[in-house]
Amino acid sequence: MAASPHSPNSSFRRLRGARSPAEFAASVRRAAREIGETVSCDARYIGRVESGEIRCPNYAYERVFLHMFPGRTLADLGFSPREAVRGRSAQRVAPTPPSVPHLIHRSKESDVLRRAFMAGGSATVAVATLGLTQLGDSRRAPSRAGESEAAAVEEAVRQIRLLDDRHGADALYRRAAEPLRTAYALLDAGASRQSIEDRLHSGAGELAVSVGWLAHDSGRFEDARSHYAEALATARVSGDSALEAHAFSNMAFLARDCGRPRESVRAAQAGRRAARALGSPRLLSLLALREAGGWAGLDDRRACEEALTRAHTEFSRGAAGADPEWMSFFGEAELESLESRCWAALGEHARAARHARRAADLQDPHFARNVALYTAELADNLAHAGAPDEAAWAGSRVLDLLSEVQSTRVRSILAGTAETLVPQQRSPRVGAFLARHATA
Repeated sequence: MAASPHSPNSSFRRLRGARSPAEFAASVRRAAREIGETVSCDARYIGRVESGEIRCPNYAYERVFLHMFPGRTLADLGFSPREAVRGRSAQRVAPTPPSVPHLIHRSKESDVLRRAFMAGGSATVAVATLGLTQLGDSRRAPSRAGESEAAAVEEAVRQIRLLDDRHGADALYRRAAEPLRTAYALLDAGASRQSIEDRLHSGAGELAVSVGWLAHDSGRFEDARSHYAEALATARVSGDSALEAHAFSNMAFLARDCGRPRESVRAAQAGRRAARALGSPRLLSLLALREAGGWAGLDDRRACEEALTRAHTEFSRGAAGADPEWMSFFGEAELESLESRCWAALGEHARAARHARRAADLQDPHFARNVALYTAELADNLAHAGAPDEAAWAGSRVLDLLSEVQSTRVRSILAGTAETLVPQQRSPRVGAFLARHATA
């Protein structure tokens, strides 16, 4: 039976079984890739479906769900007929060619258009354009924000994360500023009820963190610091502990990259205090890893190892329903990568290389930027560990990946690797890598 607007979707919940929402969301993304579809599914989306908030999925999700559960109809999955859902049209929109994957959500009730699409003529070039623009003048917010506006902000966050995971931050940062401005304009306009205002605070803060990360990954550290501070202020104003923990996590990461390890430790510890009551061991694990990175930067091996032990202990507790949706990137691969960076900072490059190799091997190909990052870290650690040919091989693999990933962070790591390998350029493999890097 289809779920009513106020009833949980028990049929869909049964299909998830014992898997966590985050694990089930990952299986949805994998199924989407199998049929060439693009969806930004995460734990929160699964929660919205199971709660009955999403009464009927858009056409992209419909194709994915019917692919995952052959022989079933949308009604079998607990959804309402499309024509019965207010604000939807029963007319099917013509599919977009595979070379231009997109997600466009329309609502007759909303004064906000949610737009997030990629346009690219080939697999080697992807230009991401993001917008969250009102009908008419994008600088004017509605008199009172409602459900559709809150949903638009949340969807913009998901789209930015999806595109960043696949293509890196460099092509996205400038375009992401408009959704952020619009989100705060909506927040300033006020909301029709308290629950909507709470969602707008959370959504605007998460958007500030996401835009801050785009600045961070593309080497604009001062911009990143400003956006993270904005997110933290939003969290403090609204009493949102989850957003506060997220902001502190990213601030710890940024401080480490800026050469301020003690600040990194303090920010990670503040994030841990904010996260204690949230019921997410995985979040506590990530914050412990952020703290370990700071201790490694301070060359405090004992404190670093203690933080790493805490990180592994919390991680071993498994996924939980309280895990924030932005943590979809944090699995065993990311844990291995963050530990690798700790050992590298402590000068143990061979040990760091083992963790970096495991990170690259474990990473879901969906996170193309992270595959490139982990492989670059592997190359750099191998170069410092005295394995130049292996480093050159890994570096060449990164150059292959950079045809689709635009990340200043990855390119900077690779440039350092190339510099380290210059004394070994007589090796044919090293020489070939250096020549290719020089022309890339």
